[in-house]
Amino acid sequence: MKTPIELYVINRVKAFRIEKGISQAELAFMINVSSGFIGKVETINLPTKYNLNHINKIAEVLCISPKDLLPNKPL
Repeated sequence: MKTPIELYVINRVKAFRIEKGISQAELAFMINVSSGFIGKVETINLPTKYNLNHINKIAEVLCISPKDLLPNKPL
């Protein structure tokens, strides 16, 4: 099961990804992970999740700060 902080980050990445018109496969390619990785992360009942390196790379390719993917206060 994914924790509240993991779900928060996943939902923020998804929102930015959709806002910028980037598919799951395109984002996966941009951050150098397998084509199905993003789909697995975005599937709530699977254990796959982002690590700090993923968050940093995602922020880089989306032209945002890693802080934009994290909550302002602890969850």
